[in-house]
Parts: sequence; C-alpha cells; structure tokens
Amino acid sequence: MRNKLHYFFAPRSIAVIGASSQVDSPGYVIFKNLLDNRRAGVLKARVYGVNIKGGVSLGEKLYRSVTEIPDEIDHAVIAIPAKFIPDVLDECGRKNVKVVTIISGGFSEIGNVELENNVREIGKKYGLRIIGPNGLGVYDPYTGVDTLFIPKSKDVDGKEMINLARPPRGFVAFLTQSGALGGALLDYLCGENLGISKFVSWGNKIDVDEIDMLEYLKDDPNTRVVAIYVEALKERAREFVRIGREFTLIKPIVILKGGTTEAGARATQTHTASLAGDYAVYIGAFKHMGAVIVESVMELMDASKALALQPPARGRNIGIISNGGGPGIITADLLEKRGLRVPPLSDDTLRELKQAINEGIIPTIATFANPIDISGTATDEAYVRATELVLNDKNIDLVIILALHHPPTLTSKLPDKLISVVKDSKKPVLVMDIGLGELSEYVRRRFEASNIPAYALPIRIVNGACALVNYGEYLARRGALDEYIEKWSPPRISG
Repeated sequence: MRNKLHYFFAPRSIAVIGASSQVDSPGYVIFKNLLDNRRAGVLKARVYGVNIKGGVSLGEKLYRSVTEIPDEIDHAVIAIPAKFIPDVLDECGRKNVKVVTIISGGFSEIGNVELENNVREIGKKYGLRIIGPNGLGVYDPYTGVDTLFIPKSKDVDGKEMINLARPPRGFVAFLTQSGALGGALLDYLCGENLGISKFVSWGNKIDVDEIDMLEYLKDDPNTRVVAIYVEALKERAREFVRIGREFTLIKPIVILKGGTTEAGARATQTHTASLAGDYAVYIGAFKHMGAVIVESVMELMDASKALALQPPARGRNIGIISNGGGPGIITADLLEKRGLRVPPLSDDTLRELKQAINEGIIPTIATFANPIDISGTATDEAYVRATELVLNDKNIDLVIILALHHPPTLTSKLPDKLISVVKDSKKPVLVMDIGLGELSEYVRRRFEASNIPAYALPIRIVNGACALVNYGEYLARRGALDEYIEKWSPPRISG
C-alpha cells in the first residue's frame, strides 16, 4: 500500500475531477496548473479533466466521469462538493485509480463525521491511498505535480502579480495539516529563496499520514530534511514515534506543533477535527524520536535550511567572526541564552591571529575574545584568514560568519573567497549579512548557491545553529554521529 505513494508525486496520468471553465473555481485552477506544467514540459504525466456536465476547458475535452477516460489513471484529484464524493470515489475504485487527493472540505471539521467515515471505507475497499480531505494537496517541483487550488497569480489593476508562489527545487519536504499555513509557508519560502523537495497538505488526514510519508521520504533522494506542522496525531501516535526514531538516524525531522494553548487547542478541534492533546506529552514524544522542535514558522524555516545544507555540529561551542562589534555581541548573547556556548579560542588560534596582525593581514585594532571582531577596516583577506583559523580551532564545533558587506574595504568577491575556504568543511558554517537591501540579498544568495545557509538577523542564524547542535547531540546519544558526518556530503539538485 505504501509503495503506491509515488503515484502522488510521479504519476503517469492525472484526472482532475471538478475541472471546469469557471476561472475562480478550485477545479479550474488545479486543471490549469497541471496543463501549464504539462505544456511547459515540466510535468510528464498526461492530464485529463472530468466534469459531470462535460464540455471543454482550457482547450481540453472534459469527460463526464473518470470511467469514460480511455486511459489508466494513476492520480485523481477531487475538487467537488463533499456530498458527491462517495459516488465519485467509488468510480475511481472501479477505474483502478491508484491514489486520490481530495481538496474539498465539508467533512468532520464541520461535523460531517459519517460522510468522512464513508469516504474512508470506500478508499479501503478499493485499496486507494487518499490525501485529504480539506487540504491543499501536493506540490512537487521536481515532477511538476501541482494540485494546489490557489492560483499562482492574480490581476491587480491590470498587472499580473504573484498570488501564491511555488518554490523551486530544493531539499526540504514540508508536511502540514493546515492548508492556509501551508500556502503562506510556500509564499514565504520563495521569498527566502528556500527550495523544497515536496509539499503535502492533508487536512483531515483520513488515510495518508506522517508515518506513511516518513517511510516514503526515507528513500527519496531529493529530501534531506522533513519539516512537519502537526495539530494532532490520531490513532497511530506510538507508531509515528517509532518510525520517526528510525528516520532521524538517516535524516532530520523538524516539528512545529499547533494547539499548544487552550485557545489553540479549541481552534484545532474545529479546524481539522483533531484533539490537540497534552503539549508536554507531545514534546516528550517528539524529543524521544529525535525531532528538532521549533516554536514558530520562522524557526521552522531557519532550522530546516541549516539542516538541509550543513552537517550537524559535534558540540555546543560556537566561534563567531565579525567586522562589527554590536552584531557579534548580540549574536553571542542570543546563542548563550539558548544554551549554546561562545568559548575562548584555543591558544594556538590566538597565536595565529596575532601573527596575522604582524603580517598586516588583520587590522591592528582587531579583538579576539570570541566573537572575533576584525573591525570595520578589515579586508577580504582578513576575513579569509580569520575564518581559516577558527575552522581549524579544536575548541569550536560550529562557525558563524557575520559577513557584513557595508565597509568600503570589502569587495564584492568576499562571498566567493569565503566559499572557497568553507565549502569542503565537515564543520558546519552559517553566514549572516544584516539587511534587506540589494547587496545584502546578493551576498546571502551567493552563499546559499554554494550550500552555506545565510540569514538576515541574529535571531535567525541562532535558530539555525541551535538546530544543528540539537540534531548533532541526538545523533551522538544514539552513537550515530561519527557515521552520519562521515557519510555527509553537500546536497545537489537532481534533474
């Protein structure tokens, strides 16, 4: 049954049930997404539209039933009123459809428990794997599958503007119960230039769940991290922890739990008909399975980016290199408040840094207390030498480079020079360039193109550092850290 999951992401054929010519309908949007990707050569699957009234949409014939399509169907996407879904799902079963994504709402989240149970039983009867109902569905930038019913763009005063961006290819799989949060997350990921491997929004989660996806993603070559927003685990919570505990020896899991307060728990019950449960019990279970637990959407992204692009840290000792005292001090404070350490550098490193002053490479006004402040008059070469020395320091487990580009002594080549120093390191490196201006964005993008996570604020780089340290400590407790780091290699976009 779980082997069928690949049909969600790499089907040979897709039927959109509810496709229409009404441009503001979910069925139209999904049909258009898939046809656009097919016509652009991104999606290899054949695409068919189904509407009980027949007709034509986007230049394609609409079949009155999935059973009329003269082709095998691997993946059916259903976007019709809830009350009609049992009959349509039965047709999918008789058609030998492999998997079904149900976008429609109107089930247990509004009290229609019997209808939802009926849909579940029909799925079981035919061996259908179902994602949904009441979710956004799936998106895979590698294969072009896009069942999201939110349009990519909208017309604003005669200008076409991006409405819901689709992130490019990357290495993080995002799984979410909330479609709205998932959609906002996709938009934010594009703004952060963070690619994904897969996106799944499953709403009420009547069939395919976290356990199924972890077992599937374990062997997915494009997925290096799994990020999960969960409101509640239903019947299989113990199995999720057991499977997750096996998974985290291979790939990290980042979890954001919703419904942690009384108000949030009440909303969870009406949102996806889930009981939020005791937060402390959930957190204990997630820690046991080795998940990196986060408390905000921003932290979810920061942690996922760090874990996808860098190896875990061997310890809690952080070395900081900066050309500005204030940013270095703030970063050090935040790190230590989160339980990490910013220790003195080794005697050997201090001796080498002082020698670099004598050689005229590092300015004489530089200070080496950790954070290292090479001063606002430092050149590219000063950054390079300081980074080389801190990377080799036996007291340091993770290096943070505050590559503030502003001083006139630095050139636009600084990112490339630093990349050449750190690109082959098995010691994790994170970069920060504060600001949202044009050159700040350029510097961060340049580092991330070489798999070095870059952040715009101290709190965000600290989020990334904590994730790498926490995951490293978990692997060490399991006796798996050395093997993990030995096997670790920088990610590469396939296809």
